[in-house]
Formats: sequence, structure tokens, C-alpha cells
Amino acid sequence: MRRTVHPIETESYRIMRSRADFDRFEPLTRAVVERVVHTTADPSWTGEVVADEPALRQGRDALLAGAPLITDVRMVASGITAREVRIGLDFPGVTELAASEGLTRSAAGMRLAAAEHPRGAVWAVGNAPTALLELLRLAENGELEPALIVGVPVGFVGAVDSKAALRRSGLPAVSTLTERGGAAIAAAAINALLYWAEPGGNR
Repeated sequence: MRRTVHPIETESYRIMRSRADFDRFEPLTRAVVERVVHTTADPSWTGEVVADEPALRQGRDALLAGAPLITDVRMVASGITAREVRIGLDFPGVTELAASEGLTRSAAGMRLAAAEHPRGAVWAVGNAPTALLELLRLAENGELEPALIVGVPVGFVGAVDSKAALRRSGLPAVSTLTERGGAAIAAAAINALLYWAEPGGNR
């Protein structure tokens, strides 16, 4: 996906690369890590993001082929402007399902979205650990085969455990190691995949 890069962004990347070492990362992983660092102006994210290069390639290929992109909350979707995004919370019946099954609304949204898009979608969870755990449950039960899960929920309750469970699952994924994460991080990872261009680099 081609786009025009503003000179401010070019200069920002130059400064960022002078302050952190990104050369150790494979190309798509570097694209994701760099965009996260650029988004946060925090080089410490270089030690936080966990990604697998083949998984990123699979997710990028799916996105460029028009696969559904589904996020847990609107804040993630608002950071992704290059293509259409579906939001779990906006699926009809979320409130009713959450009440009847004792789920959070975020988890209910993921369940409803997965019923409509069980195979080949890209998922971006930037808010609720319960949304990520629901995706993992569905995948374990054979009800979901994602092209990629960007699982970076934020918070002190459940976030670390849900992301560790994502890594143990063997699913194609991007995650973070600690409580840190959030909507901006999830959007940055997706944008990195959308904007990256061969043969190496993310712009």
C-alpha cells in the first residue's frame, strides 16, 4: 500500500533510529516495532514487542488480499484509516449475549464476530483481555482460524496472562510482554503491516 510520507514523519524516524537499534529485527518485525516506538516516542518498546516474522507475513498478505480486519473497540479502529475495519462491540446482539452468557461486552463482540468471520480474518485486540481470551477459547475449540491476532490488551488485571496464553497457543500473533499495550499499539502494528513495502523498510 503506497502512501505519501510527510517530512515530519521522515525526520521523526531518523531521530528514532539514532536512539535505538532496530537492525536486529527481521523486516516486518522491524516495521511493527518501529511504528510502535514512533507512536509512543518511547524506545523501550524495542524490548516489549513479541512477533514472529512468518506470522506477520501471513497477516499482511491477508490484509492486502482484503481479509476482514476486526478490532475489539472503536479506539483501535480509529487509528486505522487505510482500510475498512469491523468493531466487535458494534455487532448486533452484543449486549444481549453478554448478559445471557455472563461475558464482558468485548468478549461477546469477539464471539459474534468470529461466528461471522471464522476463517482467515485479522484480529486486533488493544483494550480488553477478555476479548483476547475469548478468541483463544474459540480457536482452541476449532471455531476460529485467524490469519493473525494482534493481541496487546492493556492493564493490571488479566493483560499479561492473556498475552502469555496467546503466545503459548501457537497462533500467528503479535503481543507485548508486560501490562503495557493499548489501542494505539494495536493500531500501530496493523498500520505497519499495511504500509510496509518490499524489499525492506516500512515506508
